[in-house]
Amino acid sequence: MTSAPAPSFLNRELSLLEFNHRVLAQAEDTRVPLLERLKFLCISCSNLDEFFEIRVAGLKQMAKVGATSVGPDGSTPTELLAMISAAGHQLVDAQYRMLNEVLIPALDAEQIRFVRRSHWTPEQDAWLKTYFETEVMPVLSPIGLDPAHPFPRIMNKSLNFIVSLSGRDAFGRNIGYAVVQAPRALPRLIRVPSSVPGTGPNDFVFLSSVIHAHVDQLFPGMSPSGCYQFRVTRNSDLLVDEAEASDLLEALEDELEQRQWGDTVRLEVAHNCPDQLVRYLAEELNLAPGDIYQCNGPVNLMRLLAIPDLVDRPDLKDPPFTPRVPKALSGDLFAAMREKDRLLQHPYDSFGPVLELLRQAAKDPNVLAIKQTLYRTGAKSLVAEALIQAARAGKEVTVVVELRARFDEADNISLAEALQDVGAHVVYGVVGYKTHAKMMLIVRRETDASVPGAAPVLKHYAHLGTGNYHPRTARMYTDYGLMTADPAICRDIHNVFLQLTSLGKVPELKCLLQAPFTLAIGVRARIAREIEQVQAGKPGRIVAKMNGLVEPETIKALYEASQAGVQIDLIVRGMCSLQPGVPGLSDNIRVRSVIGRFLEHQRVFWFHNGGADEVWLSSADWMERNLLRRVEVAFPLRDQAIRERVMEHLLAYLADTTQSWLLQADGRYLRPESTADSEADAIGVQVRMLAEAGVITVPGLAAVDAAEPVLKLVPKPRARRKAAS
Repeated sequence: MTSAPAPSFLNRELSLLEFNHRVLAQAEDTRVPLLERLKFLCISCSNLDEFFEIRVAGLKQMAKVGATSVGPDGSTPTELLAMISAAGHQLVDAQYRMLNEVLIPALDAEQIRFVRRSHWTPEQDAWLKTYFETEVMPVLSPIGLDPAHPFPRIMNKSLNFIVSLSGRDAFGRNIGYAVVQAPRALPRLIRVPSSVPGTGPNDFVFLSSVIHAHVDQLFPGMSPSGCYQFRVTRNSDLLVDEAEASDLLEALEDELEQRQWGDTVRLEVAHNCPDQLVRYLAEELNLAPGDIYQCNGPVNLMRLLAIPDLVDRPDLKDPPFTPRVPKALSGDLFAAMREKDRLLQHPYDSFGPVLELLRQAAKDPNVLAIKQTLYRTGAKSLVAEALIQAARAGKEVTVVVELRARFDEADNISLAEALQDVGAHVVYGVVGYKTHAKMMLIVRRETDASVPGAAPVLKHYAHLGTGNYHPRTARMYTDYGLMTADPAICRDIHNVFLQLTSLGKVPELKCLLQAPFTLAIGVRARIAREIEQVQAGKPGRIVAKMNGLVEPETIKALYEASQAGVQIDLIVRGMCSLQPGVPGLSDNIRVRSVIGRFLEHQRVFWFHNGGADEVWLSSADWMERNLLRRVEVAFPLRDQAIRERVMEHLLAYLADTTQSWLLQADGRYLRPESTADSEADAIGVQVRMLAEAGVITVPGLAAVDAAEPVLKLVPKPRARRKAAS
């Protein structure tokens, strides 16, 4: 008997770069509306910014101190930085090819133009000159570089220009170089009025082109011989010693002020910038050649995300939709939850019932207390407004605000202060463990009207979710929310809140799995149970959906299950370190990623369990941080109809051949071969769910009654079997 090969792992950072290639591929897909394709290009660039700000920055710190720790895939920080540089340059080159060779010509054909300086009409030139002199030049502060004017501090991701100069300055000196920094208050895209002769309905000019064209006005008496845009990416991770901080909120506020000035990580510079100037910038910024990315276009493509909002072309955008409000959740929500559990599937179902539950609780004189976790809510949060209203109404409001939610720290600090101002109890979670769980608990005094003379009792109502309490992202992310009055689940939620506020030990949870205590153990135990089922001659089956899969011990458990004969389908949006399809190791594991209009965000774990199917929803991915270093919960779907509904959803994802990518053993992702027999069968899973929720109309697909407990999302059992085999 030959032994199984040793577990092997794909690198998580390189896997994340592969994800951005899949996002970028949406920009090339002609089935996607044109302005949405432009959005996907922008999203891939925004993702890459964060990748450098956090992940590359962290690796550079490790390499700087000489760390030789090897990740599960066997790469050291220095080796990995070299691989990231090679892969990153390929991705950036692909982004600019997509812009210049695909999207700009396609947009131009629709009379949406980015007008180059060489194509300005005399009238446009004159209008833009006036614009520069009245709107741009007054807020610019060009800095000539000499011993008294050293190279300036460059803010993270700001637009700047390096200018080479000839001639003498006002003091008779040759200064050589200057830097022009463009304030963020200036728009990066300028719409030229259609009243200007030669201008179309949607003609835009980049701010960089306008500054370049008129840079000579900033240096009177000298001659600019070159002007080249550049942009610097800095380490944006916040470094707060929580154990030493006497006030976490105050410590974070201090650190936020320094976020724009972290160590340099990457230089983006115009592709035509002379080598001498590129070397000068790299030396001043303390960056190596591998950190330099030369860009054939604007150095911040994310600014193009404004175009879909500026251009009134609904025919070039995704069709609008209004999320469904299930009929049972359009009235008294406490009564609806007492009747049975309710599942919301965002964005197809509205986030409105969650907000309405909070509003009803805030106004209800019988509601005594509301407890809630908040991770990301947005700058102007309707959830926060409802909690503030409840506190003002005299409810006992307790909110666990996670101040360390990356890039939302400032919003969460403001939210915490606003809640404290109205008397809410605000805690910041647990030192060393981000609170990422999505939970709400409402305590209500009720009398059973069917029992004469019954004494009032306290009744609990809860909401648990896979996503944040954020109405805007609830329209863009796929997530689940469970509204329940199940006493056992509510009791567990109460105990988790008790733990977060008192920091004391609480009774063992009966229904929920909680990180960092029981979630990882519970997941692995259920994987092991599927192995036992196979060993007993029964089918073993796991279907799991998440955003990231990188935790080594969980991956090893999946490898062992595969070797035992358990059939495993994983739907992993982003990072995945598991290698599927390796003979003797992972033959029975298939991994797919679904990319589409909505960001796939829900975490769902389905264990066949010998036919007594268990389905869990969670706030946690299968990553070290979620399973070991965060407060997370996973909760079971105890209602059979809801459980079957979510199982149908997972099967629909596995049947999809339009929006899916299949992970290969070498880390590449390929499109699956279509099994569709007709155009209706080839509709992507997200569009199908929109249609069957009744919020858009697609020929050949009928809407399902909102009261129907199971959505019939897979058109042909044959296609389902092939995808799941």
